[in-house]
Amino acid sequence: MTEDLALVRRAAAVLLCYPDRDAPGTLRLLAAELRPVRHPAAEPLRAFLARAGTRSAPELAADYVETFDFTQRHSLHLSWWTDGDTRRRGEALVRFKEVYRAHGLEFTDEELPDFLPAVLEFAAATGSDALLREHRPALELLRLALTEHGTPYADVLVAVCATLPGPSPKDRAAARALARSGPPREQVGLDADLPYGHLGLLPVLPS
Repeated sequence: MTEDLALVRRAAAVLLCYPDRDAPGTLRLLAAELRPVRHPAAEPLRAFLARAGTRSAPELAADYVETFDFTQRHSLHLSWWTDGDTRRRGEALVRFKEVYRAHGLEFTDEELPDFLPAVLEFAAATGSDALLREHRPALELLRLALTEHGTPYADVLVAVCATLPGPSPKDRAAARALARSGPPREQVGLDADLPYGHLGLLPVLPS
């Protein structure tokens, strides 16, 4: 099951990266690799692959851009959900690098270290889900935002969240409660009543 879990996370990391011209072939390979996987989190990935497998490379690229590039509500950078565009985010990014370094890995700086595919690759390679657990509220909020948007990419986030212990929040109110139950964090220029960064200010979380 540990190997299955790593494969699910590695596959999710690939699917959440911008699809290149070889994407259709990559999707077929992932579908084959996931076929024997018994971990429950593999099922939503198989659902995504069944739908994406009918798309051409240009269509896959257009789908990705439409989903992730036009709104921060679908941000794949985990520290955006916790710290937004504040100076505290720089500290959060340093923490990601420190966690990688503690496991003998150096981040290449080709992307920001909080980029979800990078965090998933890290978890798959090391077996450590510490960063994923720490940012569980962000993952759940992203899952809900993608679900509301009606994109198949929601299935990938369903799979990611299913690799973590415990059930996922069923709605935004429950996700906000999960965020508030996390460890207190020092706030910089934010409302002190928002223990999980700026989540209460997000347009995806109206009151």
